[in-house]
Amino acid sequence: MRQAKPLKHVPTPAYVIDIERLRQNLAILHDVSEKSGCRVLLAQKAFSAYDLYPLIGQYLDGTAASGIFEARLGHEYMPDGEVHVYSPAFRDEELADVLLLADHIVFNSFSQWTRFKPLVETFKREGRTHVSCGLRINPGYSEVAVEIYNPAARGSRLGLTLEAFRHGAETVGLEGLDGIHFHALCEDSAETLERTLDHVYSDFLPYMESWPGGLKWFNLGGGHHITRDDYNRPLLIDLLCDAKKRTSAAIYIEPGEAVALNAGVLVSTVLDVGQNAEHFAILDTSAVCHMPDVLEMPYRPRCRVHYADGGEADGRMPSEAAYAYHLGGPTCLAGDVIGQYAFPRPLTAGDRIVFFDMAIYTMVKTNTFNGMPLPAIVTQDGADIRVLQTFDYEDFRMRLGS
Repeated sequence: MRQAKPLKHVPTPAYVIDIERLRQNLAILHDVSEKSGCRVLLAQKAFSAYDLYPLIGQYLDGTAASGIFEARLGHEYMPDGEVHVYSPAFRDEELADVLLLADHIVFNSFSQWTRFKPLVETFKREGRTHVSCGLRINPGYSEVAVEIYNPAARGSRLGLTLEAFRHGAETVGLEGLDGIHFHALCEDSAETLERTLDHVYSDFLPYMESWPGGLKWFNLGGGHHITRDDYNRPLLIDLLCDAKKRTSAAIYIEPGEAVALNAGVLVSTVLDVGQNAEHFAILDTSAVCHMPDVLEMPYRPRCRVHYADGGEADGRMPSEAAYAYHLGGPTCLAGDVIGQYAFPRPLTAGDRIVFFDMAIYTMVKTNTFNGMPLPAIVTQDGADIRVLQTFDYEDFRMRLGS
Protein backbone atom coordinates (compact mmCIF):
# COMPACT_ATOMS: atom_id res chain seq x y z
CA MET A 1 0.00 0.00 0.00
CA ARG A 2 1.94 3.01 -1.29
CA GLN A 3 -0.81 5.34 -2.50
CA ALA A 4 0.00 8.74 -1.00
CA LYS A 5 -3.05 10.73 -2.06
CA PRO A 6 -5.82 8.60 -0.50
CA LEU A 7 -3.87 8.34 2.76
CA LYS A 8 -3.24 12.09 2.85
CA HIS A 9 -6.68 12.75 4.35
CA VAL A 10 -6.81 9.85 6.80
CA PRO A 11 -7.03 11.01 10.45
CA THR A 12 -3.90 9.98 12.32
CA PRO A 13 -2.93 7.81 13.94
CA ALA A 14 -4.85 5.23 11.91
CA TYR A 15 -4.59 1.61 10.89
CA VAL A 16 -5.47 1.37 7.21
CA ILE A 17 -6.42 -2.10 5.97
CA ASP A 18 -5.72 -2.78 2.31
CA ILE A 19 -8.77 -4.71 1.05
CA GLU A 20 -7.17 -5.61 -2.27
CA ARG A 21 -4.17 -7.23 -0.58
CA LEU A 22 -6.45 -8.94 1.94
CA ARG A 23 -8.40 -10.52 -0.92
CA GLN A 24 -5.16 -11.70 -2.52
CA ASN A 25 -4.09 -13.38 0.71
CA LEU A 26 -7.48 -14.99 1.16
CA ALA A 27 -7.47 -16.28 -2.41
CA ILE A 28 -4.09 -17.94 -1.81
CA LEU A 29 -5.34 -19.60 1.37
CA HIS A 30 -8.52 -20.75 -0.35
CA ASP A 31 -6.43 -22.25 -3.16
CA VAL A 32 -4.37 -24.21 -0.62
CA SER A 33 -7.60 -25.47 0.93
CA GLU A 34 -9.03 -26.51 -2.43
CA LYS A 35 -5.90 -28.34 -3.56
CA SER A 36 -5.19 -30.11 -0.28
CA GLY A 37 -8.68 -30.71 1.07
CA CYS A 38 -7.76 -29.10 4.39
CA ARG A 39 -9.90 -26.58 6.21
CA VAL A 40 -8.45 -23.14 6.94
CA LEU A 41 -9.42 -21.08 9.99
CA LEU A 42 -8.69 -17.45 10.84
CA ALA A 43 -6.62 -17.27 14.03
CA GLN A 44 -8.25 -14.20 15.55
CA LYS A 45 -5.35 -13.51 17.91
CA ALA A 46 -3.53 -11.95 14.94
CA PHE A 47 -6.39 -10.17 13.19
CA SER A 48 -9.86 -9.54 14.59
CA ALA A 49 -11.26 -6.75 12.42
CA TYR A 50 -14.73 -8.27 12.48
CA ASP A 51 -16.24 -5.84 9.97
CA LEU A 52 -14.26 -7.86 7.42
CA TYR A 53 -15.39 -11.29 8.65
CA PRO A 54 -18.12 -11.53 5.99
CA LEU A 55 -15.40 -11.11 3.33
CA ILE A 56 -13.04 -13.53 5.07
CA GLY A 57 -15.86 -16.06 5.42
CA GLN A 58 -16.19 -16.21 1.65
CA TYR A 59 -12.71 -17.79 1.49
CA LEU A 60 -12.01 -19.48 4.84
CA ASP A 61 -13.85 -22.12 6.87
CA GLY A 62 -14.21 -20.37 10.20
CA THR A 63 -12.32 -18.95 13.15
CA ALA A 64 -9.91 -20.12 15.84
CA ALA A 65 -10.32 -18.58 19.29
CA SER A 66 -8.30 -18.49 22.49
CA GLY A 67 -11.20 -17.90 24.85
CA ILE A 68 -14.84 -16.99 25.21
CA PHE A 69 -14.65 -13.46 23.77
CA GLU A 70 -12.92 -14.51 20.54
CA ALA A 71 -15.27 -17.48 20.28
CA ARG A 72 -18.26 -15.19 20.55
CA LEU A 73 -16.79 -12.78 17.99
CA GLY A 74 -16.30 -15.57 15.45
CA HIS A 75 -19.73 -17.03 16.13
CA GLU A 76 -21.49 -13.68 15.75
CA TYR A 77 -19.65 -12.23 12.76
CA MET A 78 -18.80 -15.38 10.78
CA PRO A 79 -21.94 -17.36 11.62
CA ASP A 80 -21.61 -19.82 8.74
CA GLY A 81 -18.08 -20.81 9.72
CA GLU A 82 -16.75 -23.25 12.29
CA VAL A 83 -15.64 -22.01 15.70
CA HIS A 84 -12.60 -23.71 17.27
CA VAL A 85 -11.56 -22.79 20.80
CA TYR A 86 -8.34 -23.54 22.67
CA SER A 87 -7.22 -22.23 26.05
CA PRO A 88 -4.32 -23.21 28.31
CA ALA A 89 -6.98 -23.51 31.04
CA PHE A 90 -10.74 -22.94 31.00
CA ARG A 91 -12.70 -21.56 33.95
CA ASP A 92 -15.84 -23.43 35.04
CA GLU A 93 -18.18 -20.58 34.21
CA GLU A 94 -16.43 -19.99 30.89
CA LEU A 95 -16.66 -23.49 29.44
CA ALA A 96 -20.44 -23.68 29.73
CA ASP A 97 -20.66 -20.64 27.45
CA VAL A 98 -17.96 -21.94 25.12
CA LEU A 99 -19.96 -25.15 24.63
CA LEU A 100 -22.82 -23.09 23.23
CA LEU A 101 -20.54 -21.51 20.62
CA ALA A 102 -17.83 -23.98 19.67
CA ASP A 103 -17.60 -26.74 17.10
CA HIS A 104 -14.20 -27.89 18.42
CA ILE A 105 -12.75 -27.43 21.89
CA VAL A 106 -9.06 -28.17 22.47
CA PHE A 107 -7.95 -28.92 26.02
CA ASN A 108 -4.41 -28.32 27.17
CA SER A 109 -4.21 -31.25 29.59
CA PHE A 110 -5.83 -34.50 30.63
CA SER A 111 -6.74 -32.90 33.94
CA GLN A 112 -8.77 -30.20 32.16
CA TRP A 113 -10.42 -32.84 29.96
CA THR A 114 -11.26 -35.00 32.99
CA ARG A 115 -12.66 -32.00 34.83
CA PHE A 116 -14.95 -30.90 32.03
CA LYS A 117 -15.80 -34.22 30.35
CA PRO A 118 -19.05 -34.66 32.36
CA LEU A 119 -20.22 -31.20 31.29
CA VAL A 120 -19.39 -31.94 27.64
CA GLU A 121 -21.26 -35.25 27.78
CA THR A 122 -24.29 -33.61 29.41
CA PHE A 123 -24.45 -31.05 26.62
CA LYS A 124 -24.24 -33.79 24.01
CA ARG A 125 -26.97 -35.85 25.63
CA GLU A 126 -29.26 -32.84 25.73
CA GLY A 127 -28.64 -32.21 22.05
CA ARG A 128 -27.63 -28.61 22.67
CA THR A 129 -24.33 -28.92 20.87
CA HIS A 130 -22.31 -31.35 18.84
CA VAL A 131 -18.97 -30.06 20.02
CA SER A 132 -15.94 -32.17 19.24
CA CYS A 133 -13.12 -32.25 21.81
CA GLY A 134 -9.40 -32.83 21.47
CA LEU A 135 -6.04 -32.33 23.11
CA ARG A 136 -3.14 -30.04 22.33
CA ILE A 137 0.24 -31.73 22.13
CA ASN A 138 3.70 -30.20 22.37
CA PRO A 139 6.01 -31.80 19.81
CA GLY A 140 9.07 -30.72 21.76
CA TYR A 141 10.55 -29.29 18.59
CA SER A 142 10.47 -25.76 17.24
CA GLU A 143 12.62 -23.47 15.13
CA VAL A 144 11.13 -20.23 16.50
CA ALA A 145 14.04 -17.93 17.29
CA VAL A 146 12.32 -15.48 19.66
CA GLU A 147 11.64 -17.27 22.94
CA ILE A 148 8.56 -15.26 23.90
CA TYR A 149 6.84 -16.53 20.72
CA ASN A 150 8.07 -20.13 20.91
CA PRO A 151 5.11 -22.32 21.93
CA ALA A 152 7.28 -25.45 22.05
CA ALA A 153 10.11 -24.01 24.13
CA ARG A 154 11.54 -26.01 27.01
CA GLY A 155 9.26 -25.51 30.00
CA SER A 156 6.35 -24.26 27.86
CA ARG A 157 2.92 -24.49 29.48
CA LEU A 158 1.31 -25.00 26.06
CA GLY A 159 0.38 -28.55 25.15
CA LEU A 160 1.16 -32.05 26.36
CA THR A 161 4.68 -33.38 26.02
CA LEU A 162 5.04 -36.95 24.82
CA GLU A 163 5.64 -38.13 28.39
CA ALA A 164 2.54 -36.33 29.69
CA PHE A 165 0.44 -37.54 26.76
CA ARG A 166 1.58 -41.15 27.20
CA HIS A 167 0.79 -41.05 30.92
CA GLY A 168 -2.66 -39.57 30.31
CA ALA A 169 -3.49 -42.02 27.55
CA GLU A 170 -2.61 -44.91 29.87
CA THR A 171 -4.33 -43.63 33.02
CA VAL A 172 -7.27 -41.60 31.71
CA GLY A 173 -7.71 -42.93 28.20
CA LEU A 174 -8.65 -41.25 24.93
CA GLU A 175 -12.34 -42.23 24.81
CA GLY A 176 -14.58 -39.25 24.09
CA LEU A 177 -11.79 -37.32 22.41
CA ASP A 178 -11.78 -36.81 18.64
CA GLY A 179 -8.64 -34.94 17.69
CA ILE A 180 -5.13 -33.66 18.20
CA HIS A 181 -3.90 -30.10 17.85
CA PHE A 182 -0.36 -28.77 17.84
CA HIS A 183 1.14 -25.33 17.30
CA ALA A 184 4.91 -24.96 17.12
CA LEU A 185 5.47 -22.39 14.34
CA CYS A 186 5.85 -18.62 14.11
CA GLU A 187 6.30 -16.91 10.73
CA ASP A 188 7.69 -20.23 9.50
CA SER A 189 8.14 -21.98 6.16
CA ALA A 190 6.71 -25.18 4.74
CA GLU A 191 10.15 -26.71 5.17
CA THR A 192 10.00 -25.96 8.90
CA LEU A 193 6.55 -27.52 9.06
CA GLU A 194 7.90 -30.62 7.34
CA ARG A 195 10.64 -31.02 9.94
CA THR A 196 8.17 -30.39 12.76
CA LEU A 197 5.76 -32.99 11.40
CA ASP A 198 8.60 -35.51 11.33
CA HIS A 199 8.86 -35.12 15.11
CA VAL A 200 5.08 -35.24 15.58
CA TYR A 201 4.74 -38.43 13.54
CA SER A 202 7.73 -40.05 15.19
CA ASP A 203 6.28 -39.60 18.68
CA PHE A 204 2.50 -39.39 18.30
CA LEU A 205 1.50 -41.22 15.10
CA PRO A 206 1.12 -44.59 16.87
CA TYR A 207 -1.53 -43.03 19.11
CA MET A 208 -3.24 -41.37 16.15
CA GLU A 209 -3.37 -44.68 14.26
CA SER A 210 -4.87 -46.57 17.21
CA TRP A 211 -7.26 -43.82 18.36
CA PRO A 212 -10.50 -45.23 19.83
CA GLY A 213 -13.10 -44.99 17.06
CA GLY A 214 -10.54 -43.41 14.73
CA LEU A 215 -9.00 -39.95 14.82
CA LYS A 216 -11.59 -37.46 13.56
CA TRP A 217 -9.39 -34.39 13.07
CA PHE A 218 -5.77 -33.26 13.12
CA ASN A 219 -5.10 -29.53 13.55
CA LEU A 220 -1.64 -28.25 12.55
CA GLY A 221 -2.15 -24.90 14.27
CA GLY A 222 -0.82 -21.56 13.05
CA GLY A 223 2.42 -19.78 12.33
CA HIS A 224 2.38 -20.79 8.65
CA HIS A 225 3.60 -17.81 6.57
CA ILE A 226 1.66 -19.08 3.57
CA THR A 227 1.06 -15.76 1.81
CA ARG A 228 4.69 -14.68 1.90
CA ASP A 229 6.09 -14.37 -1.62
CA ASP A 230 8.80 -17.00 -1.16
CA TYR A 231 6.64 -19.53 0.71
CA ASN A 232 6.73 -23.04 -0.77
CA ARG A 233 3.00 -23.61 -1.19
CA PRO A 234 3.32 -26.79 -3.32
CA LEU A 235 5.25 -28.40 -0.46
CA LEU A 236 2.61 -27.28 2.04
CA ILE A 237 -0.11 -28.84 -0.08
CA ASP A 238 1.87 -32.10 -0.27
CA LEU A 239 2.31 -32.10 3.51
CA LEU A 240 -1.40 -31.52 4.12
CA CYS A 241 -2.34 -34.29 1.70
CA ASP A 242 0.16 -36.60 3.38
CA ALA A 243 -1.28 -35.75 6.80
CA LYS A 244 -4.71 -36.75 5.54
CA LYS A 245 -3.33 -40.01 4.16
CA ARG A 246 -1.44 -40.88 7.35
CA THR A 247 -4.26 -40.09 9.79
CA SER A 248 -7.49 -40.52 7.74
CA ALA A 249 -8.66 -37.44 9.66
CA ALA A 250 -9.95 -34.02 8.65
CA ILE A 251 -6.97 -31.65 8.47
CA TYR A 252 -7.06 -28.08 9.78
CA ILE A 253 -4.64 -25.17 9.81
CA GLU A 254 -5.07 -21.88 11.67
CA PRO A 255 -3.09 -19.09 10.01
CA GLY A 256 -3.61 -15.63 11.44
CA GLU A 257 -0.69 -13.56 10.28
CA ALA A 258 -0.88 -15.04 6.76
CA VAL A 259 -4.46 -13.81 6.40
CA ALA A 260 -3.54 -10.13 6.70
CA LEU A 261 0.19 -10.24 5.92
CA ASN A 262 1.24 -6.93 4.29
CA ALA A 263 -2.44 -5.97 4.17
CA GLY A 264 -2.30 -2.84 6.26
CA VAL A 265 -0.32 0.18 7.40
CA LEU A 266 -0.21 2.48 10.39
CA VAL A 267 -0.31 6.14 9.36
CA SER A 268 1.17 8.68 11.76
CA THR A 269 2.05 12.37 11.80
CA VAL A 270 5.28 14.01 12.95
CA LEU A 271 4.43 16.34 15.86
CA ASP A 272 7.88 17.73 16.62
CA VAL A 273 11.58 17.17 16.04
CA GLY A 274 14.52 17.81 18.35
CA GLN A 275 18.04 16.81 19.30
CA ASN A 276 19.72 15.31 22.38
CA ALA A 277 23.09 13.96 21.23
CA GLU A 278 21.12 12.55 18.29
CA HIS A 279 18.06 13.77 16.42
CA PHE A 280 14.61 12.52 17.33
CA ALA A 281 11.10 12.93 15.96
CA ILE A 282 7.97 12.65 18.09
CA LEU A 283 5.00 11.06 16.31
CA ASP A 284 1.34 10.84 17.24
CA THR A 285 1.65 7.05 17.31
CA SER A 286 3.29 4.97 20.00
CA ALA A 287 5.35 1.79 19.96
CA VAL A 288 4.15 0.66 23.38
CA CYS A 289 0.48 1.45 22.70
CA HIS A 290 0.01 0.82 18.98
CA MET A 291 2.77 -1.49 17.76
CA PRO A 292 3.98 -3.46 20.81
CA ASP A 293 5.75 -6.14 18.74
CA VAL A 294 8.40 -3.49 18.09
CA LEU A 295 9.33 -3.73 21.77
CA GLU A 296 8.46 -7.39 22.38
CA MET A 297 10.13 -9.13 19.44
CA PRO A 298 12.11 -6.83 18.84
CA TYR A 299 10.84 -5.91 15.41
CA ARG A 300 11.74 -3.11 13.00
CA PRO A 301 8.88 -2.24 10.64
CA ARG A 302 9.53 -0.73 7.25
CA CYS A 303 8.33 2.83 6.86
CA ARG A 304 7.91 5.61 4.33
CA VAL A 305 7.75 9.38 4.81
CA HIS A 306 5.27 11.55 2.94
CA TYR A 307 6.60 15.10 3.27
CA ALA A 308 4.05 17.81 3.99
CA ASP A 309 5.43 19.93 1.15
CA GLY A 310 5.39 17.04 -1.34
CA GLY A 311 7.57 14.05 -2.13
CA GLU A 312 8.12 10.78 -0.34
CA ALA A 313 10.97 8.45 0.57
CA ASP A 314 11.57 5.11 2.24
CA GLY A 315 12.99 5.05 5.76
CA ARG A 316 16.56 3.69 5.70
CA MET A 317 19.12 2.43 8.16
CA PRO A 318 20.96 5.28 9.94
CA SER A 319 24.04 4.98 7.73
CA GLU A 320 22.11 4.92 4.46
CA ALA A 321 20.69 8.46 4.27
CA ALA A 322 21.69 11.94 5.37
CA TYR A 323 19.17 12.65 8.16
CA ALA A 324 18.72 10.05 10.92
CA TYR A 325 16.04 10.22 13.63
CA HIS A 326 14.89 8.14 16.55
CA LEU A 327 11.15 7.87 15.90
CA GLY A 328 9.21 7.81 19.17
CA GLY A 329 5.76 8.25 20.60
CA PRO A 330 4.30 11.04 22.75
CA THR A 331 3.99 8.97 25.94
CA CYS A 332 6.23 9.54 28.97
CA LEU A 333 7.79 6.06 28.70
CA ALA A 334 11.45 6.62 27.88
CA GLY A 335 11.56 3.42 25.85
CA ASP A 336 8.61 4.32 23.64
CA VAL A 337 10.82 4.34 20.56
CA ILE A 338 9.94 2.64 17.28
CA GLY A 339 13.50 2.72 15.98
CA GLN A 340 16.13 4.83 14.27
CA TYR A 341 15.49 5.65 10.62
CA ALA A 342 17.25 7.86 8.10
CA PHE A 343 15.72 9.97 5.34
CA PRO A 344 17.12 12.01 2.42
CA ARG A 345 15.56 15.25 3.75
CA PRO A 346 14.98 16.59 7.25
CA LEU A 347 11.68 15.76 8.95
CA THR A 348 9.39 18.59 10.02
CA ALA A 349 6.11 18.78 11.92
CA GLY A 350 3.23 17.77 9.67
CA ASP A 351 5.15 15.13 7.71
CA ARG A 352 3.45 11.73 7.65
CA ILE A 353 5.21 8.46 8.45
CA VAL A 354 3.56 5.28 7.14
CA PHE A 355 4.60 2.01 8.81
CA PHE A 356 4.08 -1.16 6.77
CA ASP A 357 2.62 -4.59 7.66
CA MET A 358 0.60 -3.15 10.52
CA ALA A 359 -2.66 -5.10 10.16
CA ILE A 360 -1.42 -8.07 12.18
CA TYR A 361 -0.77 -8.18 15.93
CA THR A 362 -1.44 -4.45 16.23
CA MET A 363 -5.16 -3.69 16.51
CA VAL A 364 -5.56 -6.77 18.71
CA LYS A 365 -2.82 -5.55 21.10
CA THR A 366 -3.48 -1.82 21.42
CA ASN A 367 -3.71 -0.20 24.83
CA THR A 368 -4.31 3.27 26.24
CA PHE A 369 -1.27 3.54 28.50
CA ASN A 370 -0.63 7.13 29.60
CA GLY A 371 -4.01 8.13 28.16
CA MET A 372 -2.78 7.52 24.61
CA PRO A 373 -5.67 7.62 22.13
CA LEU A 374 -6.27 4.49 20.08
CA PRO A 375 -5.72 4.73 16.30
CA ALA A 376 -8.73 4.89 14.01
CA ILE A 377 -9.48 1.76 11.96
CA VAL A 378 -9.82 2.48 8.25
CA THR A 379 -10.20 0.40 5.09
CA GLN A 380 -8.83 1.26 1.67
CA ASP A 381 -10.22 -0.45 -1.42
CA GLY A 382 -8.55 1.25 -4.37
CA ALA A 383 -9.37 4.93 -4.00
CA ASP A 384 -12.27 4.22 -1.65
CA ILE A 385 -11.46 5.12 1.97
CA ARG A 386 -13.85 4.05 4.73
CA VAL A 387 -13.47 4.86 8.42
CA LEU A 388 -14.73 1.82 10.35
CA GLN A 389 -14.06 3.06 13.88
CA THR A 390 -12.67 6.02 15.77
CA PHE A 391 -11.91 6.21 19.49
CA ASP A 392 -12.10 8.97 22.07
CA TYR A 393 -11.76 9.73 25.76
CA GLU A 394 -14.61 7.39 26.72
CA ASP A 395 -12.70 4.39 25.33
CA PHE A 396 -9.89 5.26 27.71
CA ARG A 397 -12.08 6.08 30.71
CA MET A 398 -14.44 3.08 30.52
CA ARG A 399 -11.60 0.62 31.14
CA LEU A 400 -10.60 2.18 34.46
CA GLY A 401 -13.76 2.40 36.52
CA SER A 402 -17.51 2.77 36.62
